[in-house]
Amino acid sequence: MIARIAGAGARGILVALLVTTPALMLPGTVTDANQITMLIALLASFLTFVEYNSKYPSIVEFRDAPPFNRLRFASLFAIVIVLTLILKHKSDPSGVSQALTSIGTILGNAMDFPFSPVRMIVLMLPENSDFALVESVRVSAGMAYLISLISMAAFVFLVRVLNWPTRKGAFNVWVNMPLFDPTAGGDVINRLRRDARINIVLGFLLPFVIPAVVKAASDLIDPITLEHPQTQIWTVAAWAFLPASMIMRGLALSKIADMIGEKRRRAYAAEKKAETDDNKKNMQPA
Repeated sequence: MIARIAGAGARGILVALLVTTPALMLPGTVTDANQITMLIALLASFLTFVEYNSKYPSIVEFRDAPPFNRLRFASLFAIVIVLTLILKHKSDPSGVSQALTSIGTILGNAMDFPFSPVRMIVLMLPENSDFALVESVRVSAGMAYLISLISMAAFVFLVRVLNWPTRKGAFNVWVNMPLFDPTAGGDVINRLRRDARINIVLGFLLPFVIPAVVKAASDLIDPITLEHPQTQIWTVAAWAFLPASMIMRGLALSKIADMIGEKRRRAYAAEKKAETDDNKKNMQPA
């Protein structure tokens, strides 16, 4: 019990630190914005603590199948910290921020080709945007997209090479997938594979769809301005992290479907073998 409380508390603190990182590191943050950030951080920390302190699952998937959620959290945390350091370089340059800005510039320019995700998010900006803002968004998008690709590659390695999620014991579907109802109708394997395909397809499409939708909606509502550093950080982080998270979830669901299918084949084979052995015994003379 003590270990569960300590683990839940540590996770809550890390989530709060994630939310407050841009506000703590960037200079010149408005007081009202800091208060809102602290409120969101406390709420996110409290919800995380309650979820992981509970003995029974609630909404977080793969809670007892590490390092799925740890990898996603580390990916988002890395994106937020890197983007914060890049934007902080404008007012408080350092060796680390200079190196990250240089790498981001190279990546952003390399990924900024027609119909690429980076080009799409750059085109989301208003036509009269300053060159400095366009360059800043390009650099941030290049770094964020690279980190998301690295996190997806790391998860593929965990699934294909390290045999996630069974390398540390049995996988409990109810605990790790509390929102999935196996009795809702239809074959469980087919439903899991369908959901996996939907998540993977949406993950590939979202980096292109999100900027297009925002650009189309800018004619009806006030467009999102990325001139404010914190707005730029969270917008670019969400643009890069959400698709990668959906693709990782799709890969996880596909793996679970394969595991259930393999367990079914073994059960059928064992049942058939037992039936064959019984028939042989019955055919032997008394």
